[in-house]
Amino acid sequence: MTAGPPAPPAPPAPPAQSSSRGRQIAIAFGVVAVVIVIYVLSLISVHLLAKSAPPLPAVDFSKIEADDSVVQVHLEKLDTVANRLTVNVLVYPKDSLYDKNFGVLTTDAAVRLYPDNDLGDLQYPVGKAPGQVSTTIEAHGDPGNWPFDAYKTEVIAADVFTGSGQSREKVPARVEVTGKLDGWDATVTRVHDPEDSNPDVQDDVIITLHRAKGPLIFDVGVCLVLIALPVLALWVAIPMALGRTSFIPPFITWYAAMLFAIVPLRNILPGSPPYGSWVDQAIVLWVLIGLVGAMTLFILAWWRHRDRKKPNKA
Repeated sequence: MTAGPPAPPAPPAPPAQSSSRGRQIAIAFGVVAVVIVIYVLSLISVHLLAKSAPPLPAVDFSKIEADDSVVQVHLEKLDTVANRLTVNVLVYPKDSLYDKNFGVLTTDAAVRLYPDNDLGDLQYPVGKAPGQVSTTIEAHGDPGNWPFDAYKTEVIAADVFTGSGQSREKVPARVEVTGKLDGWDATVTRVHDPEDSNPDVQDDVIITLHRAKGPLIFDVGVCLVLIALPVLALWVAIPMALGRTSFIPPFITWYAAMLFAIVPLRNILPGSPPYGSWVDQAIVLWVLIGLVGAMTLFILAWWRHRDRKKPNKA
């Protein structure tokens, strides 16, 4: 019996498959490259925005006369809900009341801030180096406007009381503001003291605080994440409810996870906006409504696709 003709060689793999695989690899590398570029640009932007709110300069004593007393107000913390600005106050009395050799006061001194602060007159005893005294002053603003809220103090003036008894003297002082508040851009406006006859003397100040650009962009980013959650949930739930795609039961855990993620995302917002502010009414509440609506559509889809058991025949 003669052998049949040899089998024909196997045909080579179609080039379409190799080209499709190469296209997929190129797309994957392109996506990774785009993500890396966006990440690097975001780091550079954060670094540049961090410099948009520099600290206030230190006191320049070279521009202050020896007979002038200076009251330094160092910014520490802002409580937006209570409208209270915490500051550290330090007095630099005129040269005749200060022993430069030992760095101590030669007489009792007290600082009175206007408008009134929570501690009243700030005391600096004789024979000791002046130390910073922490107190709070009022900063007017509406925390419900977060993150576009701003706070402004009244005109801050100061008097320095020196000596004791009948020899006690009261001298107007120059107010200097220093320091920095994290997340805030502080500006100082110098104003004229109406009690001073010289209109060129601007010893009083007004402090204005605006949110820095870096935290402001982070706030907007968190709000966009909150808005994206119900959009994605409805995008998946609506086709399931309409029967245009297959029903996938494990998605219920995904909906529950998104629902419980709202409160942590809301609480990490910089500045801790008070509950009931516009961000809660305009974003957080509608995000919750959207997620609950998506879960309702998902449950309706489950109701249509649930297993219906037939009754047992007797």
